[in-house]
Amino acid sequence: MEEWTRSIGTLSDHVLASLSKMLDNSTCGWRQLADAMSEHPKFRCSERELTSCSVQVLRAVGSPGRTLLARLADRSCSLDFLLHCLKKIDHREAVQYLTTTVAEMIWITTQPQSQQVAVGERVILTCRATGPPALSYQWFRGKEEILDETGSTPELLLCPLSSVHQGHYICRVSHGENYIFSQWARVHVVHSPSSSPGPSSATEVDHGLGHRSTHTLGLGLQEEKVSQSPPARFFFATDKVALLIGNMSYAYHTQLCAPIADVHELTNLLRQMDFKVVSLLDLNWQEMHSAVTEFLMLLDKGVYGLLYFAGHGYENYGNSFMVPIDAPASYTSEHCLCVQNILTRMQEKETGLNVFLLDMCRKRNPNDDVIVQTGLLKVTANIVFGYATCADAEAYEVKKEDVSNGIFISFLKRRVCEDEKVTQMLDKVAEDMGRCEITQGRQALELRSNLSERRSLTDQVQTTKCSASYSARNLQWAIAHVLPKSQCLQFDCGVTVQLGFAAEFSNVMVIYTRILYKPKEIVSCSAQLTDFPEDVDIDLKKSNQETLLEAGSLLLIEESLPSTKVPSLYTRISSLQRLRRELTFTVCLHYTYSNMDDEVEERQPVTVGKPLVSKLNFYEPRTPQDFSFSLNSFNVPECSSNAESFTPVGSASNKWSCYSQTGRDSSTADSWTSSKTANIPEENDSPELFDSPQPLVASKSLPHSQVNDTNYKFSDVYNFQTQ
Repeated sequence: MEEWTRSIGTLSDHVLASLSKMLDNSTCGWRQLADAMSEHPKFRCSERELTSCSVQVLRAVGSPGRTLLARLADRSCSLDFLLHCLKKIDHREAVQYLTTTVAEMIWITTQPQSQQVAVGERVILTCRATGPPALSYQWFRGKEEILDETGSTPELLLCPLSSVHQGHYICRVSHGENYIFSQWARVHVVHSPSSSPGPSSATEVDHGLGHRSTHTLGLGLQEEKVSQSPPARFFFATDKVALLIGNMSYAYHTQLCAPIADVHELTNLLRQMDFKVVSLLDLNWQEMHSAVTEFLMLLDKGVYGLLYFAGHGYENYGNSFMVPIDAPASYTSEHCLCVQNILTRMQEKETGLNVFLLDMCRKRNPNDDVIVQTGLLKVTANIVFGYATCADAEAYEVKKEDVSNGIFISFLKRRVCEDEKVTQMLDKVAEDMGRCEITQGRQALELRSNLSERRSLTDQVQTTKCSASYSARNLQWAIAHVLPKSQCLQFDCGVTVQLGFAAEFSNVMVIYTRILYKPKEIVSCSAQLTDFPEDVDIDLKKSNQETLLEAGSLLLIEESLPSTKVPSLYTRISSLQRLRRELTFTVCLHYTYSNMDDEVEERQPVTVGKPLVSKLNFYEPRTPQDFSFSLNSFNVPECSSNAESFTPVGSASNKWSCYSQTGRDSSTADSWTSSKTANIPEENDSPELFDSPQPLVASKSLPHSQVNDTNYKFSDVYNFQTQ
């Protein structure tokens, strides 16, 4: 039957947890199931994967069986093949449980579609499902149940349509205690100037946050086209993930200034649109390869993937190459990363949308005559390339004293949050750039795309269940963005010092120290940080500064820190991706008593673990096999509203939860909890939980510079070309 062809990932969290308990035994359990699964090469587990499953027994809530099922779900293993393998190992309890469960499960086959229709017409919202016999249907407008005669049928009729019918509708399909919600459908009522009640005389189909195709009333030819148009599709992402890399500090090439502001600005904007963003500065070749590997592991079927790169680059024979900061003076393709190779690996994940924004030069590299053979691209219709400049041309940035955006992001940031097809949004960016006097004849955005569907970066994230892959993706992203907890140190003299942490980027952190309490007999004291490991980058001249700006942090906003009346000292730590062990440093307390002239010093060592992306060990080489599987480096926690606390970039702490759609309001079930504000540091011990989608707002502008293209001068402009 059709339900048995579905993936393991369609099982609810409760069912997966029950199966895991049955498989967590040594006689007839997950190891035997893994052996049985190996008859299909796609589901064969490596020794490394089996080891990562087995070590879960060391965790208080770890489950080897759950981890194995998560990996099988990521590889789209069908329920039918799982049942076959359970029968093969003669696990009768699991076979009986799975058979009974699948027979009782409810599957929605037809989702209600959003519509915009004129007053007086009729609207039919349809929701059909399969499952046990005698399914019950309940329609709701918002939280209000619809009690008319069609409110308990698969087809909800609204006729004649009036303004009271406007709103969001959802259908609950149930059988006994089991139930599932459909996706939301929006009905928007249009007050048409035409009084004739012809069908579809004024229809605007709204794909959630996606496509709107408006048709003018009163034009007979256009009305005829409307009536013949195919039904609209509702586009959504199963998740949205972005990797942003800004390279500035090149060892053998021109130093760049804008990427730090560009990555920061785009991070804020993408987070507002529910993207899980990894933002990284100044990566060498190995670190870029590792970052891309981790990025690919976050992708899955239906996920929107976005890669942005700002730095030096070139284009040879149609292939684009991103240049790491350690590339030699006469670099070739072997010293760089090929964007097209990354695209082929993204396609292996069956992503819903692949967007590449390349803010770099596209001049030919005379040192490189090798034609790189990239992997075969699949015939898909979901690829978008936005180049900051045309082929065989240079990209520029504006040199200013303070931080400011590059030319491409200066125009992109005004449009990127617009609710329209990605290609249409980028077309507007290109038009804006074309009207700017400084860029005319020098730099023009080029768009390459085969995107056939009207997908937008603002499309909603929607998961029809709390799948193991979705949970694992949340956990994997969160692991790379954990900040140390704020802590207080007690010194022998009675002084209390607070340590706080804020993320500027995924690999850049700011530590601030405050004197919370000092005895009356101490007239002055200060706490400074020292003895940092050599792995990370710290400018000693800028450490322990009284302002963020003096500490070298141009983008965090000091006024947004809590308790600004308490003086603080700031130290900025970058290149955390190179940290090979736990971050340790020393807090030196200098103080003076009222009856003494000499200054006294006390020292306390502090260890704060591996913050942010340092946990991912980017310095370790990745093998080709690392690109062939996804989400298999981490345990998949059970879905719960009491998830562990993690910290996204730019905030201090945030709770991550994965909600099962069953039995919860769909308006919140599919939203991953994230801070969508600008990169503002907060207290690490004051987390916030965002339970519902936040309204999309404009990004906070950069604190130290307002980019105005009318003030550009060509004498200020430098290109990204290094040859």
